[in-house]
Amino acid sequence: MRIAVFGAGGIGGYFGGQFARAGHDVSFIARGRHLAALREHGLTVESAVAPVRLSVRASDDPSQLPPADVVMFCVKLWDVEAAAAQVAPLLAEGGIVIPFQNGVESHRVLMRVLGEPRVAGGVAQIGAMIKAPGVIAHTGTMARLRVGAFAGGPQSAVAAFAAAGRDAGIDVDLVADIERALWEKFVFLAAMSGTTALARRPLGVVRADADLRAALAASMRETVAVAATQGVVFDEGFVDRQLAFIDGLPGEMRSSLLNDLVAGNRLEAPWLAGGVARMAAAAGLAAPVNATIYAALKPFLNGAAA
Repeated sequence: MRIAVFGAGGIGGYFGGQFARAGHDVSFIARGRHLAALREHGLTVESAVAPVRLSVRASDDPSQLPPADVVMFCVKLWDVEAAAAQVAPLLAEGGIVIPFQNGVESHRVLMRVLGEPRVAGGVAQIGAMIKAPGVIAHTGTMARLRVGAFAGGPQSAVAAFAAAGRDAGIDVDLVADIERALWEKFVFLAAMSGTTALARRPLGVVRADADLRAALAASMRETVAVAATQGVVFDEGFVDRQLAFIDGLPGEMRSSLLNDLVAGNRLEAPWLAGGVARMAAAAGLAAPVNATIYAALKPFLNGAAA
């Protein structure tokens, strides 16, 4: 399968590396020092379960790369509009794009730019980050993809991608209701990213502190209420099950939002806690925990230089 990884960070670098290791034709779109390292030294994935070290094809110009059967769209959320406009050449031979990002809104932007039949949905569950240019560090053992087509979407192409992933040794689930899967992750991620960034501490510290744990749970309940306004309804025990899932994760796990905050990088908070607060307000709901988290992070949205 021909795969283009648009955004070779933690998610794109790890899973793109697994596809490439299995012999698929993989191209990486990256920039800056990361791109230079990929070209000169190749891609290294440090992982306890699936380490990778191999030469790769990489560019900062999608139009210079061969068309793909699937574009794994993994850019940061503030780059969605600009990157979406550059995807079309990669789909010249009928390919599709699957966003594997935080939040629940990117696929709608891609559909508007590229057309609904070209866009599917994806969820990545992994702790991974760029450790150094050309080097991806995978934390823990969880590395899972969930993919699915929206109503009227490219079902056969998504199924082929899932099958190729499983053949490559990747844990891939083909789900019937990808909208629900996106919100399931968002309930967890908005809360985990927001509370770890607010506390400047990894997940183990947040879940062990009674007050931070209460904020974590309250954030999730606010997002569950917003999901219901979008037609995705969770049962009363969902948040408790999410907390139990969190208790089983590595204590050293850090959200990408926390990593970016500590590094002085731009933040995805407007689409995470900020997104929950924004969508809640539009629906006439209160989301005080997510609104407060977002307010506390606003001075850092554009990075340390701001």
